[in-house]
Amino acid sequence: MGHSATDLSETRILLYYCFTPIEDPTAVMLWQRALCEQLKLKGRIIISRHGINGTVGGSLASCKQYVRRTREFPGFKKMEFKWSAGSADDFPRLSVKVRDEIVSFGAPNELKVDENGVVGGGVHLKPEEVNGLVDKRGDEVVFFDGRNAMEAQIGKFKNAVVPDVRTTHDFIDELESGKYDHLKDKPVVTYCTGGIRCEVLSSLMKNRGFEEVYQIDGGIVRYGEKFGDSGLWEGSLYVFDARMHMEFSPDAATIGECVVCGAPTNNFYNCKNDECRELTLLCDEHAADPCCGREECTAVSATASSP
Repeated sequence: MGHSATDLSETRILLYYCFTPIEDPTAVMLWQRALCEQLKLKGRIIISRHGINGTVGGSLASCKQYVRRTREFPGFKKMEFKWSAGSADDFPRLSVKVRDEIVSFGAPNELKVDENGVVGGGVHLKPEEVNGLVDKRGDEVVFFDGRNAMEAQIGKFKNAVVPDVRTTHDFIDELESGKYDHLKDKPVVTYCTGGIRCEVLSSLMKNRGFEEVYQIDGGIVRYGEKFGDSGLWEGSLYVFDARMHMEFSPDAATIGECVVCGAPTNNFYNCKNDECRELTLLCDEHAADPCCGREECTAVSATASSP
């Protein structure tokens, strides 16, 4: 098959996931690694008995071939790929691994999948259906953030519940803490960046007695593409690359606050204490000497700054 000049000169990043039963994850891993090496793609792919989760980058021609050939696997035939700007240079290497979970909630034996995806998960809503549900049910609808709490500091759905979690592993304890039992009979809309975390989270919630659970098809990304900043989303979207955040329009609100002075900001910086390095929201002024504000880190910062 020939390629156009554009296919050869331009580059892209692919983001994708698919929940489907995989009988031999190791065989799929070896096939995916060989395919990516042949096409000179770099990135990170995780495979488990529940499916695949990946982000790879390379030439536009290679990305097109990768999509076509990956869809030849029966379980991946209908997998959706999200295309974005970038290249193989955005990744240090190619990593293709087998794991117990493609999203690490710590519940590999609880999650059930079949050829249609996650069994017993939330009802998928397209972005316009999310707005329709709110129009119909009003304040009864609860938005439930399926991301790490840090990500919600710069952007979230209006009046959303933001669980106190640092990693996805924290969600099960959080759900079983009793904090959210009053929501179990309400319409709950889970959301996350691209949708994959909510595939699992909505299932975990239903297994724990939440009766009416939804998830946004394509996550915040699809909702923002549809409504920009004129819908129910407010602020910036935290992203896991060098940009750190993205906005859906020039009208995006800045809802994050500098931990030192409270000034509006959506910029995260690593604490300068090498034993901490926690990502912290700081304004431009205080980013010059980045510190998370903990007493021990403040002491380190003061010592480093003294003559």
